[in-house]
Amino acid sequence: MQISHEKVAAIHYTLRDNNGKVLDSSEGKDPLYYLHGFGNLIPGMEEGLEGKAVGDKFEIKVSPEKGYGVRNDAAVQAVPREAFGDAVVNVGMQFRAGNENGQYIVTVVEVGEETVTVDGNHPLAGVELHFNVEVMEVRDASADEIAHGHVHGPHGHNH
Repeated sequence: MQISHEKVAAIHYTLRDNNGKVLDSSEGKDPLYYLHGFGNLIPGMEEGLEGKAVGDKFEIKVSPEKGYGVRNDAAVQAVPREAFGDAVVNVGMQFRAGNENGQYIVTVVEVGEETVTVDGNHPLAGVELHFNVEVMEVRDASADEIAHGHVHGPHGHNH
């Protein structure tokens, strides 16, 4: 059985950046289970997994456009320090922000006397991603999984 729309797949993966630095891995953990074709993974990852079968080991290179997007310099903004009230604010902290397009996470990149600079880009925006993948399992999705758009049961969401 191959990975395709409405299949549940389990994969082991290691994610690296262009410099070979490991950014994330399932090594030593349970595999990642997901429902294929429902946007549960970044587009480039789903495209690279399409048609693969149990036992396949391969690499997927994902461009920023098919990963977490290109960096948007307009998403970096200086916010008045008083907007954070009495909170202690440090570089690396994340906060939920919102606008007419919905809510998103911003990361503090600089703390000054008068302003706090936040970055609304995903931390991996603009980064070419390199995945080493092994397919561990492929099965048909249940009707409930398809209706809900995600995996249920062992290694998935229970509700």
